[in-house]
Amino acid sequence: MGQDEIERNLGVQPLDGIMTEHELGNHDLVTASTEPMTHKAVQRARKGRRLTKHMKQRMADALNLLLKQKGVELERPWGVKDLFTY
Repeated sequence: MGQDEIERNLGVQPLDGIMTEHELGNHDLVTASTEPMTHKAVQRARKGRRLTKHMKQRMADALNLLLKQKGVELERPWGVKDLFTY
């Protein structure tokens, strides 16, 4: 790999652990999102493939909305920095 190449596979992200803990699937996040989101994008986010800043924010917004709908009480909403290590 050359020096100019960006590492794209960054390993399983905290988003995956949170979704697993609350027994949420990719489809749950897609249906909760108020903005366009695909199942493939959610899978990429969970496995650590790089996403744009905008898509990471969409993931955070959808997760917070979904947990609120399920009645989960949060001290504070999940942010992008909480869900992704990059």
